[in-house]
Amino acid sequence: MKLICGLLSALLLSTLPLRAQVNVPSQDRPKELGQSVFGLGLTGGLVSGIGLSFRHHLPSVFSYQVAGGIIKVDTKLHYDVGTEIQVDLTRGEKTRFFVCGGVGYFYSGESGHNDLDGPFRAGIGIGSEVMRVEAFSFNGELMFSYFSDGTVLPLPQVGCHYYFY
Repeated sequence: MKLICGLLSALLLSTLPLRAQVNVPSQDRPKELGQSVFGLGLTGGLVSGIGLSFRHHLPSVFSYQVAGGIIKVDTKLHYDVGTEIQVDLTRGEKTRFFVCGGVGYFYSGESGHNDLDGPFRAGIGIGSEVMRVEAFSFNGELMFSYFSDGTVLPLPQVGCHYYFY
């Protein structure tokens, strides 16, 4: 009984109000871009595509990406096409943090028969982008990915883009 009273007392004492210091951003929303910004690069992800990528940051908090790739070895053909939408949560001079959603179609096979069990994919997640060298950025994402065969997995995606106006 003493042990139960001691645990309840500790629980009650731990719920007393405490003060903590939190660094809250001074802005509620990320700043919108004043103009469109375009990016070309490479991306790799099992939702929104593996291969060459085009990215368009609209003059707002929205951006989209289109990606795809193709490889043919002997009689086996592999290709994918995908798209992704990103909404900025925060944006600084060198970094941005965003939520994202994407869809893609993947093909691997020969003679018109897709050997993949789940060729259609859709996902939703979060991501971050860092500008490391002038006009070059690197991004990483974590998407909860749904495959058309019913599989759901948390999967990473990565990319590198060169930006221009």
